[in-house]
Amino acid sequence: MSLAKSLAATWHAELSNRQIWQTRAVVVAFGALSGLTVVTLTWLSEQALMLFHRGQAAFTYLPLLWTPLLTLAVVWATRRFAPGAAGSGIPQVMAALHPQSPPASRGLFVSIRLTLAKMVLTATGLLSGLSLGREGPSVQIGAGVMHAARRFLPTQHSVSDQGLLIAGGSAGIAAAFNTPLGGIMFAIEELSRRPEQRNNGLIMAAIVVAGLMGVSVFGNATHFGVIRVQALSWSLLGPALLVAGIAGVAGGLFARVLTASLAGTSADRFSQWRRRYPLRFAAGCGLAVALIGLASQGSTFGSGYAHTRGLLDGHADALPGYSALKWLATWITAWSGVPGGIFAPSLAIGASLGADVAAWTGQADAPALIALGMAGFLAAVTQAPLTSFIIVMEMVDGHSLVLSLMASALVASAVSRWISSPLYASLAELQLQRLPGGAPAPDPSPAPAQRERA
Repeated sequence: MSLAKSLAATWHAELSNRQIWQTRAVVVAFGALSGLTVVTLTWLSEQALMLFHRGQAAFTYLPLLWTPLLTLAVVWATRRFAPGAAGSGIPQVMAALHPQSPPASRGLFVSIRLTLAKMVLTATGLLSGLSLGREGPSVQIGAGVMHAARRFLPTQHSVSDQGLLIAGGSAGIAAAFNTPLGGIMFAIEELSRRPEQRNNGLIMAAIVVAGLMGVSVFGNATHFGVIRVQALSWSLLGPALLVAGIAGVAGGLFARVLTASLAGTSADRFSQWRRRYPLRFAAGCGLAVALIGLASQGSTFGSGYAHTRGLLDGHADALPGYSALKWLATWITAWSGVPGGIFAPSLAIGASLGADVAAWTGQADAPALIALGMAGFLAAVTQAPLTSFIIVMEMVDGHSLVLSLMASALVASAVSRWISSPLYASLAELQLQRLPGGAPAPDPSPAPAQRERA
């Protein structure tokens, strides 16, 4: 058979196979739907945070009552109706992908029901002024939508359930940050564990389509605009290494403390209070976040996007102690048990660290150090340096800083590994304990009180 006839036969077989094209259509369509769902979450979150800031501007001390009450309500609703929606959402997707997780139990971690609950509860958390982000939830939301696509696939198809989860989770990142490359790298670095999954072009197409949904709604603009950096010189080396080192230590400590807090195996008084009275503990966390927010003149409330953009644009001064206050507010928020992520707060903490180092060293090129701090702290917390530097690069259009951002992320992530185990992998292990027959975590506390069950 000639080459022309062979090619013609191949094309005919490809074009006439209805199941192949139905599979492709379903995967791409649900990729677009995942992106649109995340765009909806973005809009809800922005509206909720805007309403909170309006209320706080009208009544300065409103958060002292509003934040604890709404935090209690969110934790109650989460524990009562959607336990799988608590926390970031990334550990749930990793748990669903784990070999120990049987297909019949994946609904504990990802589903349309959890997707809807996650959207409402995350937006409500921002309405209360808690220090959380929507990017981690976007991963679980996207995975839940994409996992539902399996019902519409033909009987014989080549897309695994794991592939759908990877596509949906990574599509969530791509749409949330408006960073398609970041979504693809997240699929490779965090979610994917098999080479055949990493090379699946259809999965990558779904991720890119989801990212394009964000572009189509919000425009082809970066989250933080375009930063203006001076020509890089050797004078930046010392401050840059200092930023990466501090970000690595601070991020590693954050991951270690957060893992220990959420594991709940400590015998300290606060952990015992959390186990016995989860709703009272949540209200106490809300009050602590409100006090921190008032001490920071309101800057630690919410995701931190506005503060980060103000630093990059040079329109905001680095508030003394902001990094530490935001670190505390984000940890306490996550410890309370509300649904919400840490990506956006991590970027805000890293940006503030970079601004602090620029002020300490008298470095004129503050935007460059701020961007390096963002990449460094995010990489230290997640221990996903490639994903972190690509996300920051796309968010600030920092192509002139590619090598510097990569170096900062790698150094900070290496420092973090000396302090903490990978955050999301550790939290995924906790999620696996929810499986039927899963070994429960050891609990050194006395039997919890029965009066406060969710």
